[in-house]
Amino acid sequence: MLSERRLQVLRAIVQDYVGTEEPVGSKALTERHNLGVSPATVRNDMAALEDEGYIAQPHTSAGRIPTDKGYRLFVDKLAGVKPMSPPERRAIQNFLEGAVDLDDVVARTVRLLAQLTRQVAVVQYPSLTRSTVRHVELLSLAPARVMLVLITDTGRVEQRVVDCPAPFGEASLADLRARLNSRVAGRRFTDVPQLVEDLPEAFEVEDRGTVSTVLSTLLETLVEENEERLMIGGTANLTRFAHDFPLTIRPVLEALEEQVVLLKLLGEAKDPGVTVRIGHENAHEGLNSTSVVSVGYGSGGEAVAKLGVVGPTRMDYPGTMGAVRAVARYVGQILAES
Repeated sequence: MLSERRLQVLRAIVQDYVGTEEPVGSKALTERHNLGVSPATVRNDMAALEDEGYIAQPHTSAGRIPTDKGYRLFVDKLAGVKPMSPPERRAIQNFLEGAVDLDDVVARTVRLLAQLTRQVAVVQYPSLTRSTVRHVELLSLAPARVMLVLITDTGRVEQRVVDCPAPFGEASLADLRARLNSRVAGRRFTDVPQLVEDLPEAFEVEDRGTVSTVLSTLLETLVEENEERLMIGGTANLTRFAHDFPLTIRPVLEALEEQVVLLKLLGEAKDPGVTVRIGHENAHEGLNSTSVVSVGYGSGGEAVAKLGVVGPTRMDYPGTMGAVRAVARYVGQILAES
């Protein structure tokens, strides 16, 4: 275990390096921070931190920079999540409240996160496997044609036109709508097939074919929309940090183009807390020089998807964690109210 003083020295090195982009020396540390010890003692502490792999000397200068291990300790032990100021919180709320539908919520969230953190923002669409049915609407378009509208608890709206095998009257359509909603409203999508399995038997023989066709379309919609979707923004922000990437930012850009990689980076939605993956903790080689800060969001107490940012390991972790968490909270509120 590191002594309290060496932890303070590590914190000071991380803060100075993130702020100045320059390797940090013992003289600068004692001048900028009230460590209460001489530069010689700080030098000894820095030597010990280097021996234990928390900091490194990038070249022959006297300065040191944090390693992935140093950032990890900083995030786990030394960094509090920086809360957003009241004006920042109001700005987030006002920006997101203007959204008209789920696509607009996701697009605004990506733009907002990229602006707040000046990193690459990634937002996962709510997954239907973790969503519940809010309402199923059935509208008559013609005697044998029906519009099926599926509305989720996360504000997602899916529409399908159903061509029925026989004309279906308004009274029968209203009956199907009522019976269907009584069974599936408020229930998870994964439960729906079992819940509607015997529904055709509740109708007259001549209507059962149409009821089965409508139900088949509903179930197909769940399967079709089960694939994970992402939106990404702020990739141009990486060019501001070109010197933070050892050789080139190309591997980072290539990794960001792979949706499977990004989904793995964000992690499982069921983990709602803020997660920070630093440098080589990211399994994809192209992202070994980056850090990923992610958090779950959703309506109610359960996360239905993840959002987060990708940037260089030289990152303002407290500020980034605070921004990601605050935005997720507001997105969850909007989904709950939509």
